[in-house]
Amino acid sequence: MTEPRTHTLEVPGCVLHYDVREAEGTTEPILLLIGSPMSAAGFTALARHFQDRTVVTYDPRGSDRSTRTGGAAESTPELHADDLHRLIDALGGGPVDVFASSGGAVNALALVARHPEQVRTLVAHEPPAAQVLPDREQALAAVADIRRTYDREGFGPAMVKFIVVTGHQGEIPADFADQPMPSPAEFGLPAEDDGARGDVMFEQNLITCTHYEPDFDALRAAPARIVVGVGAESEGQLARRAGEAVAERLGTKPVLFPSNHGGFLDDTFGMPGDPDNFAVTLRQVLAE
Repeated sequence: MTEPRTHTLEVPGCVLHYDVREAEGTTEPILLLIGSPMSAAGFTALARHFQDRTVVTYDPRGSDRSTRTGGAAESTPELHADDLHRLIDALGGGPVDVFASSGGAVNALALVARHPEQVRTLVAHEPPAAQVLPDREQALAAVADIRRTYDREGFGPAMVKFIVVTGHQGEIPADFADQPMPSPAEFGLPAEDDGARGDVMFEQNLITCTHYEPDFDALRAAPARIVVGVGAESEGQLARRAGEAVAERLGTKPVLFPSNHGGFLDDTFGMPGDPDNFAVTLRQVLAE
């Protein structure tokens, strides 16, 4: 595998940046590794384990290097899916294999529903599609409260609520918004509101991602193979429960991946998963 080469792609309202790690002589489809709002940097450790394949990573619109040039304030899964469609076209049209995590998994489900011919295998790891949960009303109300907290109090208090919701075991309580929260300082977060806004997760993706309901009829009819992955250490948490619910609606069983929601991460981001064993499981799933 060569060192990554960075390219740009102009799409409506944004200039996407993506990185190609070329593998010479391979007959395998391109492996596209995506998150949202996580950028390409989050997949560096995982990409190292696939040196026999051409690996592509990218920064979703609004994240890191992919600068927005206009358009709506929020980025919907359908909008991200159209970005991915154009990216795959730029890479030769596919079909590609896709490993997608978190919000990226939601966007990838939208991609397969809208452009099914472009994907051979999608591994959707813990899509936080709260809309499909049995406790959807409480979950979506909690997400809306996080967004209101961000608008009212800023990044630190909102991130605390985000951490509490995503780490909560079991159904989200109906009175989440009224529950006392830890201090942002306990998580190393700023307690004071500096007035800054524009966070890509809170402003552009949080509501649209969690409120999105996949088109299950289109997904079941698609030629693409769809595998839902869940984290071994995520039992009872919102993203794993949503992943399990998506798999059930697709008529499949989720595949258990090592570690947690960020199991493919190394220690670069301070919350290491188990990227070595995660890559083993991903390779096995892609080979089936």
